[in-house]
Amino acid sequence: MTSRERVLKLFAGEKVDRLPCFSGMGNVTTEGLKKYGYKFAALHSNAKMMSDAAASTYRLFGFECGVVPFDLCVEAEALGCEINVYAHLEDILYPTIKKKLIHNEDEMDIVIPSDIANRGRVPLMKETIGVIKADIGNEVAIGTYVLGPFTLAGQIMELNDLLKLSFKKPDKVSKLLNTLADVIILVAKEYEKAGADYITVREMGATSDVLSPRVFKNLILPHLKKIFAELNVDSVLHICGKTNDIAAFMLESGAKAISVDQKNDIAETRKKIGKDALLFGNYDPYNILVAGTTEKVRETIRKCIDEGVSAVWPGCDIWPTVPPDNIKAMMDEVKNYRR
Repeated sequence: MTSRERVLKLFAGEKVDRLPCFSGMGNVTTEGLKKYGYKFAALHSNAKMMSDAAASTYRLFGFECGVVPFDLCVEAEALGCEINVYAHLEDILYPTIKKKLIHNEDEMDIVIPSDIANRGRVPLMKETIGVIKADIGNEVAIGTYVLGPFTLAGQIMELNDLLKLSFKKPDKVSKLLNTLADVIILVAKEYEKAGADYITVREMGATSDVLSPRVFKNLILPHLKKIFAELNVDSVLHICGKTNDIAAFMLESGAKAISVDQKNDIAETRKKIGKDALLFGNYDPYNILVAGTTEKVRETIRKCIDEGVSAVWPGCDIWPTVPPDNIKAMMDEVKNYRR
């Protein structure tokens, strides 16, 4: 069974020969950058370079996917935010928002630009998906991601203001989230047309670490349902932090699979959502995969499998400086360990 077949059969609910090891988030490595002589900052504005870097994680280590983009600013930039890609620096720094779109409560009634699909780097991402699809799409599934509406709102306005208003004026926040859900749907549909096999909705900001399950159910979930109802390809909902208390709501969103990070108790979540639901997780992509020993990596991967994940999948983006021996140990453990 090829990596592509394994992932797509998993999404389809069909039997696979073993758990796949893949992601719906960034997984470019410095080893991949070295292979092509690329600088990290240059990747974000060049389709061929971004595709090469994304494909290199599969080519070098057998990681079972190709995923673009590598940053979280695409939708915010398309809406009019200014971003900084740190082009003048050699270090690994992810693009950030330099200038927000919303500066106060009175500016929250935004209008979606009619040409959103052609703004910012959305056309570049469509091109990149096409390039990587042509390159390795016969061997692995091609993934991409969009932000969830609450997380996107936290990009285009100050997060502290958003959190305060979520409690004080939830109706006003809900109106903004509804508009942003429309933006996300429009962008996701462009990625579908470009050839993405699966899309991860990254609603990192809606974690139970900052929002109660009640607020998640009433304020966040309706807009996630709206998004997943419109997606035609396989889909994943990822939320950071402790999500045991909202795991059932995450599944209720309509996503084909849910993705949880290392703070989550996989065994507890599995009990809550049942044995058949697709649950992806949840090794620590930095403290284990980057900073841990090869034996710690193997131990962690075995624990993920034993506790009931459907696919071995990182808790967030894999930090680029991952040691080759560690990612090789992870892939070896996944291929050879059986629960």
